[in-house]
Amino acid sequence: MNVNDIFLDRLPKIDLHGYDRDSARVAVNDFINEAALLGYSEVLIIHGIGSGVIKEAVQMALYRNKQVLSYHINGMNVGCTVVTLKKEEK
Repeated sequence: MNVNDIFLDRLPKIDLHGYDRDSARVAVNDFINEAALLGYSEVLIIHGIGSGVIKEAVQMALYRNKQVLSYHINGMNVGCTVVTLKKEEK
């Protein structure tokens, strides 16, 4: 991935190129839930640019996922979304 941001390279990531809307939604939810279980605070979702269908599915999945604190499109690569996960309360 060439996003020119060394900080994003360290994040756990999922690449959704080649996915359809429904499989992208399921993959994002599985990825987010597993990342939260493993204790990650941030992850990267690569959805690409294309027609925007996958990006829209990703954002809807993130909006509905209880593990997600916030998310934003990466300023250096609009084909990527950076997700901040909620910290588990103990």
